[in-house]
Amino acid sequence: MPNHYDVIVLGVGGMGSAATYYLAKRGRRVLGLERFDIPHLEGSSHGYTRIIRLAYYEHPSYVNLLKRSYELWREIQREVNEQLLYITGSIDAGPETEWVFKGAWRSAREYDLEHQVLTGAEVRRRFPGYHLPPNTMALLQPEGGFLAPERCIVNYVMAAQALGAEIHAREQVLGWEPYYGGVKVTTNHDVYHADKLVVTAGAWAGYFIPELRGLSIPERQVLAWLQPTKPEYFHRDRFPVFNLLVEEGRYYGFPQFSVPGFKFGRYHHFEEIVDPDDWNREPTDADEQILREFAARYFPDACGPTMMLKSCMFTNTPDKHFILDLHPEFPQVVMASPCSGHGFKFASVVGEIVADLAEIGQTRHDLTLFRLARFTDPNYRLIHNIEPVQSGHGHGVTAHHPATAAPHPLAAERRMGMEGAWRRESAIEDIGPFWSPKRDPYQPEWMQTQPRPMVRP
Repeated sequence: MPNHYDVIVLGVGGMGSAATYYLAKRGRRVLGLERFDIPHLEGSSHGYTRIIRLAYYEHPSYVNLLKRSYELWREIQREVNEQLLYITGSIDAGPETEWVFKGAWRSAREYDLEHQVLTGAEVRRRFPGYHLPPNTMALLQPEGGFLAPERCIVNYVMAAQALGAEIHAREQVLGWEPYYGGVKVTTNHDVYHADKLVVTAGAWAGYFIPELRGLSIPERQVLAWLQPTKPEYFHRDRFPVFNLLVEEGRYYGFPQFSVPGFKFGRYHHFEEIVDPDDWNREPTDADEQILREFAARYFPDACGPTMMLKSCMFTNTPDKHFILDLHPEFPQVVMASPCSGHGFKFASVVGEIVADLAEIGQTRHDLTLFRLARFTDPNYRLIHNIEPVQSGHGHGVTAHHPATAAPHPLAAERRMGMEGAWRRESAIEDIGPFWSPKRDPYQPEWMQTQPRPMVRP
């Protein structure tokens, strides 16, 4: 049959590029189809940096995936001979009893991860770019850092092509149809057939998988880059990446890298649900104001002129966890979406998982937290969140989709707070500093020079 492949990957962004590579590495004949450029500015995988960290406050089930993700990022950067992963350390901070600090600390203890607990004042003494509230507790992880997302995608694509993968950019998928033993994929250019289909379409997932409508909700996000008045405080050797919960909301940020300015953003920004084909990409004065007010209060030495504002999309599930599963009716279709604003760090391991699911329908990785059935099956084991689930994210975007399956009845949005999810732990006064051997040639200077005794929970 002409135009026949072992696997077609629909969407060649962060997850799709990795999936294409790992399938090609296993000798599969792979076609990657991308509607936009590679890389592009239309979705969720641009902006020069993405945080990676081990002690995961969102849920401890992610930690084992993160360990494998680090391994795979280091493996691919060795293979392509380009640095993609930058180790700066990471700070997860907020009030002691709240979920960001508490969840990160719990994950670090539960998985025996190297870490240090600091007060807000101690963070400022060590990293003078930070001006945290006096009630802040911070978990400092030596393995935290950031990835360069555009370069990750480009290198996965080029490595996949070197292994024989065929990748088409600027080719829009119009629909897919299942048949016994395979799928037919129609684009604006051609018709293709494959034994398996992988859907890694990000904000457009609900267009192609009706079961994901109402479960994959695109949301507008805006990032700022401000020129520091004391740039030496925001160099990656002196400024760990951060997740910070304060009274204004939850924010995240990075040292200067690649372009001028200290980059940061507010999770879920103004909580604007959007149509991914029709939304306001141009940042506004209101976008800039909310970000500059945060910087002025907590990072005043970074609050110089605005260098850049950029928009992107989060694609959220109701519980903010991923969906990694086989299609409920058509097992030849693999779903990997959405990532709820915290997924790029997992792109390498998700690529491996998707390759497993496409090849044999299962994986050695535990996907209990990520099954579609948690939303559609009332008997599915309850998954607790540490993050209080936000309301207002339960309505999908009306759009064209292939008529391949009837939508499942969707469970109501789970509004689960912290209660019952994590036990109260406050005996932190005995937590000392961490010690980490120099494992990575790109560790910042502060990790290499400061003597640090080991903490074991």
